[in-house]
Amino acid sequence: MQTDETVDRYFYIAGWIMIGLVLLYGFITCVIGFDISSLLPPCALHYVTGYYCPGCGGTRAINALLHGQFLLAAYYHPFVVYVLIVGGWFMISQTILRLSRGKAQIGLHFRMIYMWIGLGIIVLNCIAKNVLLVVNGTVPYMD
Repeated sequence: MQTDETVDRYFYIAGWIMIGLVLLYGFITCVIGFDISSLLPPCALHYVTGYYCPGCGGTRAINALLHGQFLLAAYYHPFVVYVLIVGGWFMISQTILRLSRGKAQIGLHFRMIYMWIGLGIIVLNCIAKNVLLVVNGTVPYMD
């Protein structure tokens, strides 16, 4: 199945925007020392129900990645590490493809399976953390 070049271009542009936002976030938190996450409201689902939402742990995972703690980031939210790996390869390969003007055909192209895998990671992570919460009464390092 061929991928639509327009979709690849949109994801490539979105990738550069995300890289810029993560670099800005890293600069503000790591270099300036201002904790942006302190400005974020608590997770509404967790606050109301006591259970974790599918996104809980994402900010902590990004902070862990910015400090080079890949295993801790995967523990907090494995989707963030998945995006780093798959998205990173997409960005690198698409950059090489574009710089070579199509001569180096190594560009990873968008496929819906990547989205389904990401969604599966999010759902399994949410279920696992909430099962641990119910069974143990807590999830270590999450509260």
